[in-house]
Amino acid sequence: MALITSWFRRFLPSLGAGALCVALLSGPPASAAEPAFQRWLESLWPQAQAMGISRKTFDSAIRGVEPDLTLPDLEVPGRPGRPPPGQAEFVQTPADYIKEANIARLAAQAKKLAAEHGRTLAAIEQKLGVPGNVLLAIWGRETAFGGYKLPKNAITVLATQGYYGRRKEMFTQELLYALKMLDEGHLKIGDMRASWGGAMGLTQFLPSEFYKHAVDFDGDGKKDIWHSVPDALASAAQQLVNKGWQRGMHWAYEVRAPKSVDCTMGVPEVTRPLGDWLKQGFVPAYGRKPTAAELAEPASLLQPEGIYGPSFLTTKNYFVIKQYNFSDLYVLYVGHLSDRITDSRPFEKSWSKDKQLRTADVETMQRNLAKLGLYKDKVDGKAGMLTRSALGAYQKANNLKVDCWPTGNVLSHMQGRSANGN
Repeated sequence: MALITSWFRRFLPSLGAGALCVALLSGPPASAAEPAFQRWLESLWPQAQAMGISRKTFDSAIRGVEPDLTLPDLEVPGRPGRPPPGQAEFVQTPADYIKEANIARLAAQAKKLAAEHGRTLAAIEQKLGVPGNVLLAIWGRETAFGGYKLPKNAITVLATQGYYGRRKEMFTQELLYALKMLDEGHLKIGDMRASWGGAMGLTQFLPSEFYKHAVDFDGDGKKDIWHSVPDALASAAQQLVNKGWQRGMHWAYEVRAPKSVDCTMGVPEVTRPLGDWLKQGFVPAYGRKPTAAELAEPASLLQPEGIYGPSFLTTKNYFVIKQYNFSDLYVLYVGHLSDRITDSRPFEKSWSKDKQLRTADVETMQRNLAKLGLYKDKVDGKAGMLTRSALGAYQKANNLKVDCWPTGNVLSHMQGRSANGN
C-alpha cells in the first residue's frame, strides 16, 4: 500500500468505509461526453512510448474509457463545485473510526492468519525487520484481508483524475505507470481494480509505488500484490523499510499523561528521548516496559482528543506508517490492531468525544488562528496535530481552558474577537 505523501491517497479507508464507498461512488460512471477527454488520453502516447509501452497496449487500454464524475476532488468545467465526501480519518471522531468491535473482529481474523502464514511472516521480519503483526494490520485495514473487493476500474479512476482532478500531474503519471503494468503483463486490464484513489492490490499500492517497492517473495518470478499473500505483505514491508522503518522499535506507546501536561507540545517537532518523557510523569499504559534502546530514541506526544482520551508517545516508526496513509487515526488503527493480535486489551483510556465540529467550522477556526500567526499550515478543515496545538496556544493567550480540542465555544470566542476588531 502506498507510502504516500499525498493526502488524497485515500479519502475513505478501504476497510470499514467499504460499504459507504460502494454506496456513494461505485454506481455507473457519469460520462462527460466530451471529445476533449479522449483527445487528452490520446495525447499521452509520446509519454507512454518513452516509457516503453507498446502502441497495442496503449490503444487497448484507453479505448472507450469515459470519465467517472462520481469521484471526489474533481474540477469539471460548467459543473458547480461540490465538496467531496468526507475522508473518514478526518470527519469521524476517534471512537467512530477506531471502533472496538471492528478491531476485535479483525484481530481475531489476524490471529488465524498469523498461524496460517507464520513462516512467511517470520521470513519477512528476519529479512526486512518489519513485524508480521504490523503487516497483518495493514492488510486488515486496507482490504479486510482481501474480503473487501476494490470497486473501481483503475484506468478509469486514474484517467479521470489526470484530466479533471486537482492533482493532474500526479495522476497522469500514475496512469502511465498503470499502462506500463499492463504492458509488462503484471495483470490483465479486467483485473485492474482500484480504490477511488487509484490504489490496487491486497495492501493497496499506487502504480508508481508498485515499481518502487513491489517484491517477489514467493519466488515464482512475479510481483503479485493482487493474489500472492507473501508478495503483498513483503511489498508492504519493503515500502516501510524504504521510508525509514527501524527494526526493533515499537510504533508508539499509549501513556497516562500527567495532569500538568501542556497539550500544545503535541506536534512532531517537539521531541525528546522516550525515557525523558517517562521521567516527566508519563506512565506507559498497562505497565508496558519499553526496551533500553527505545528509551533512548526520540519520541513525540500525540493527543488525538487534546487532553481528553488516550495519549501516546510516538516513535519514528509511527511516522513511517503515517506515510502509508497520511492520517493519525489511520496509524492509531493499524498500530493498535497490530498490538491486539497478541494482546487482547483495548486502549487503557477510553475515547471521550462523540462529535467534532463540521469541516467548515474547523476551516473558520484555522483561518482565525492563521491571522493571529498561530497556525501556518493549510486550511483544510481537519483538526490535526498542528491545528490542535495552535488552538491550545490561542486558549493560553486568552485565558481559556487549555484542552487543545476544537469546540463551538472556542470558535464563538474567536469570531467575537474578530467582530470587535481584535
